[in-house]
Amino acid sequence: MMKNQKIKNKEIINVESVVIRFAGDSGDGIQLAGSRFTSATAIVGNDLGTYPDYPAEIRAPAGTLAGVSAYQIQFSSKDIYTPGDMVDVLVVMNPAALKVHLSDLKPGGTIIANKSNFKSRNLKMAGWESDPLEDDSLSNYKVYDIEISRLVSSALEDMNLPSKTVERTKNMFALGLMFWIYTRPLEPTIKWLKVKFKSRPELVEGNIRALKAGYNFGDITEIFPVSYQVGPAPLKKGTYRNITGNYAIGLGLLAASQKSGLPLFFGGYPITPASDILHQLSHYRNFGVKTFQAEDEIASIGSVIGAAFAGNLAVTASSGPGIALKGEALGLAIMTELPMVIINVQRVGPSTGMPTKTEQADLFQALWGRNSESPMPVIAPISPGDCFYATYEACRIALKYMTPVFILSDALLANGSEPWLIPEIKQLSPIDVKFAVDPGEDSVFHPYERDKETLARKWALPGTAGVEHRIGGLEKENITGNVNYNPDNHQLMVNLRAQKVESIAREFPAMDIYGDTTGDLLVLGWGSTFGAIRAAVEKIRDEGMYVSHAQLRWVNPFPSDLGEILVKFQKILIPELNTGQLIKLIRSEFLIDAVGVNISTGKPFTKSQIIEKIQSIM
Repeated sequence: MMKNQKIKNKEIINVESVVIRFAGDSGDGIQLAGSRFTSATAIVGNDLGTYPDYPAEIRAPAGTLAGVSAYQIQFSSKDIYTPGDMVDVLVVMNPAALKVHLSDLKPGGTIIANKSNFKSRNLKMAGWESDPLEDDSLSNYKVYDIEISRLVSSALEDMNLPSKTVERTKNMFALGLMFWIYTRPLEPTIKWLKVKFKSRPELVEGNIRALKAGYNFGDITEIFPVSYQVGPAPLKKGTYRNITGNYAIGLGLLAASQKSGLPLFFGGYPITPASDILHQLSHYRNFGVKTFQAEDEIASIGSVIGAAFAGNLAVTASSGPGIALKGEALGLAIMTELPMVIINVQRVGPSTGMPTKTEQADLFQALWGRNSESPMPVIAPISPGDCFYATYEACRIALKYMTPVFILSDALLANGSEPWLIPEIKQLSPIDVKFAVDPGEDSVFHPYERDKETLARKWALPGTAGVEHRIGGLEKENITGNVNYNPDNHQLMVNLRAQKVESIAREFPAMDIYGDTTGDLLVLGWGSTFGAIRAAVEKIRDEGMYVSHAQLRWVNPFPSDLGEILVKFQKILIPELNTGQLIKLIRSEFLIDAVGVNISTGKPFTKSQIIEKIQSIM
């Protein structure tokens, strides 16, 4: 660890990791401040994890608990897997933010509050009986109550800006102060502001002034005698960028399009938290990407089926409510055996639920949310960066096996971010696509004649001479593809569609086990629970307990070696952000009495929640 330093008579203390949470009203620019702090942190070279927490109500009244927006980041000089558990520093812009998030602050932690907003009306709206900044109720914390709004007004007073515009720069003051406390550079944010508001020079100057005012306040005032420094993390060599899960999905689709040589067609309907994928792909017209914002979810999946029939890499994205509307058409996609990718960015339900909060409760929907026997492969990325690789793999499997494929992401992955090592396109697995060709005058084209290894049928593009064939939702006759109502043929086709999906398991590498391959307890997870589970198991193993960790990416079909792994452990623990879905599949498939730890709060697991359950079992 680096030695502590002194600059301008102030000490710089080196620390290993820090968890910061910005919180305020949804109009306070909290997400912007958090994302800019994240970008500056990535430039410094720290490992990091973020958790943007949006209010579920879009237009909740200002100053209310329902309108609180938050952004949490953990950054470290070592490898980390989560945005952190308890918070070291809580930056709050109003009383409501303090009310909502105080319980997550560590004892002895730091509160930086915009005292200007702690007025009687705001205190009453947030449910405070008295001002917590003055009544000693925060005596267990380090409290810095700063008149941020007043200081910003002073810094911008000669610009003659409207008072609302001035007030909106207070997030930059808080950001500048945090930059000083944690020795982050100002220059990247200044450059970003000049680009962001290039058409409004007064906003560029106002925000830069506020940013520098916050930084200089930390530097000049005597209330902050020290600042802190977190050294670079030991990342692998290469070029990195900070990436969110939704953005990684978009890049994964683009990479698959380029590697396969197929045009990318995305048909979707805006829905939180999947909309970013549609927005991102709309900027890639120079790569031949076509995006279609349909009038509803049913029209969007219909357009994707048509695009797949016409020879495109066809994709749609939605959340649970939208996937429900797509269900009937997904059955058509399975019957016609066309390659396409369906992305479900899971959120809290049922119905509209809490649109901005995270959950893992759509696993059963992905497996069985269609009528009759409608098997579909399902892959679940484990981190924001892994969203790229899971998406690319889903595209490859869809095209190789001629099947729709589900990707189960969630709001935590979609909006969370981490440093991502940019891969070389040549290092990605090849995607080979073959279209059906005219069999000649002496032969008849058979659209449901299958590849012996993959059981994939031929992909015959409309307009290709000699490969005309029947398409639709009625049961197909094996080989010919003609409509067929024979009971034995239907049984055969049901079996073939299921066998095709099951055969995909041969593509999977051996499962990775963190820890011992046999022992007292295996913690088995899927999807976004990876980070909290890995952090918990690392901690438990450091204490001498024989606990291991395995994480499923493919949840249908299961990896072929999963059963062999499970029987080598005395007990199995399965954490899920639902009431217990994977655990039912594991018990049914492998007759193992696994134990679950389940929450449905709209929040991700913390490391401590899983540690507590492990300790109770052990």
